[in-house]
Amino acid sequence: MGATVLAGALLAAPATAQGGEHLAGRVLAADLPVAGLEVSLFATSADGPSLLGRATSGPSGELGIEYPPQPASSVVYAVAGRPGSPLVLAGVVGVGSAPPDVVLDERTTVAAGYALAQFTEAGSIGGTAPGLQNAARMAHNLADPVTGDIAPVLASSPNGPDTEALSTFGSLADLVANCAVSQPVCDRLLPLAGTPGGAPASDTWQAVVNIARHPWQNVPELFALSKEGPSPIVPDRALPPSAWTLALRFVGDGRSMDGPGNMAVDRGGNIWVTNNYEYAPGTDTPVCGAQNLIRLTPTGEFHPGSPYTGGGLSGAGFGIDIDRDGNVWVANFGFAAPPPGCPDDRQPPHNSLSVFTADGRPISPDTGFTEGGISWPQGLIVHSSGDIWVANCGNDSVTIHPGGDPAAARNLTGLGVTKPFGLAEGADGRVFVTGNGSDTVAVLDAAGNPIGPAIGGAGLEKPLGVAVDSTGAAWVANSRVIGIPCPDPALTPTLDGALTLIAPDLTPVPLTGGGLWVPWGVVVDGDDNVWVANFAGRGVSEFCGSRSAGCRPGTTTGAAISPDGTGYGFDGLVRNTGIAIDQAGNVWVANNWKEVPIQTNPGGYEMVVFVGAAAPVTP
Repeated sequence: MGATVLAGALLAAPATAQGGEHLAGRVLAADLPVAGLEVSLFATSADGPSLLGRATSGPSGELGIEYPPQPASSVVYAVAGRPGSPLVLAGVVGVGSAPPDVVLDERTTVAAGYALAQFTEAGSIGGTAPGLQNAARMAHNLADPVTGDIAPVLASSPNGPDTEALSTFGSLADLVANCAVSQPVCDRLLPLAGTPGGAPASDTWQAVVNIARHPWQNVPELFALSKEGPSPIVPDRALPPSAWTLALRFVGDGRSMDGPGNMAVDRGGNIWVTNNYEYAPGTDTPVCGAQNLIRLTPTGEFHPGSPYTGGGLSGAGFGIDIDRDGNVWVANFGFAAPPPGCPDDRQPPHNSLSVFTADGRPISPDTGFTEGGISWPQGLIVHSSGDIWVANCGNDSVTIHPGGDPAAARNLTGLGVTKPFGLAEGADGRVFVTGNGSDTVAVLDAAGNPIGPAIGGAGLEKPLGVAVDSTGAAWVANSRVIGIPCPDPALTPTLDGALTLIAPDLTPVPLTGGGLWVPWGVVVDGDDNVWVANFAGRGVSEFCGSRSAGCRPGTTTGAAISPDGTGYGFDGLVRNTGIAIDQAGNVWVANNWKEVPIQTNPGGYEMVVFVGAAAPVTP
């Protein structure tokens, strides 16, 4: 929050709390109490923030604020600063209710800045449900509001000592702590963490928000500044990151997820995940196809009742979507280790769809829905018409279930694609179908009729995922190496990748850079920027979309935003397939295959979330 905004907030006295709550706490920086800071407590929702109370931190950093009870949907947060000072600390206190005792420090500031990066503007937090509330809860996976210390999720496996996220968090906290003890650090931090090509940050909290939104900016300079303090947060980074992203890993119950393939976000921000394989703890344990469907809460925990079984689930792959009634549709590709690892009598079928209600009850029969020539299905979408579209990798066709009715299923052939894989709908109802085996993309109208011949050239080579932005432009991931085994694989030695942008007039344009390395899944964020999951390279890529507001200064549509060579690198990634963005602006990625896979059990075990990295998306 900028000093001007903070000063304005402190002039407006809150209503007197009647039968209210009491918040006690302390303000710390560099592990030392900070006296004389004005602490403001806010509640915010879709209408923006309102001031609940205020106090001045005492000699030991102590504070106390009385405030009225809040609705369950209110995000309660605190800000500490003084007019004219660049040091501003912040913390997400709670959603609806708050603990009676809290700490505001550099760790809570980084947690609030990242988790709520997409909801923080000009010193205020606000936004719509459920994204705002889910983002606030995600902050508590990074920092504990009661102690001001690192939260257990970030501190422990499969995060903590297992990945670089903990040390990256420490270096970000160092930047704030160093500013608290050194004015020269502040003087350098604010311009380095300003708006790209624009004004410096107004204070430390806004600096953290800007770093979260633009993690590619001034990376080595910010790293050097993080080292210019007397007592660094432990652990912190020994070397600069590829970018200042913060990513967390989640494993659910630790015994169900093996080869998460793709995901869909429901209206509440829950993450529904397809699962390729039966769980096994090692690489050399033969596994058959998974028969479960994973559901995570918006903050990464297993949802009560998950995983779900039945309904014909059978080694599901890339196909998953949610219909207007909240039902979850899954395409059963039939992943399994080849015989004798998974015996012949347990080899899964490759010919069905499964459907589950919003509370996880199977609707489809035990064999799944097989109508319409389903064959090794991969991509699946729910069309805006209510029709279900499925890409049949095994027989070069697309199946449509009109209105979700399998009995009325239609099978489309002769589309100009072989091994169809990915599907995406444009704003005008057109559907783009990637042909992994033909290096083409078919464009169909809402009824399934081809619109001209299939598109080729312009870098299209073994394409996989596809996404369409708000202008109707399609973005295609060209793996260049992955020939989907449906049933026979076709591999080439190339290990790089490219995107193809298909303009609304269907003109294709090749794109490279941004750390693309066998790109697989593609998704478009709320600003039309394009995010890509890479099956190699351990990084996520971001590209400037059709609206140039999110581009690097001086660039335009199609330019890479993430660094060339590395993308947004993270050592907690393995081989990634599906990617999705939720209402909180978190980017979810499926750790699908181990980095060095063994075919008896190649599956990875984690879902990964890049916290607050993208403009939120409403499913």
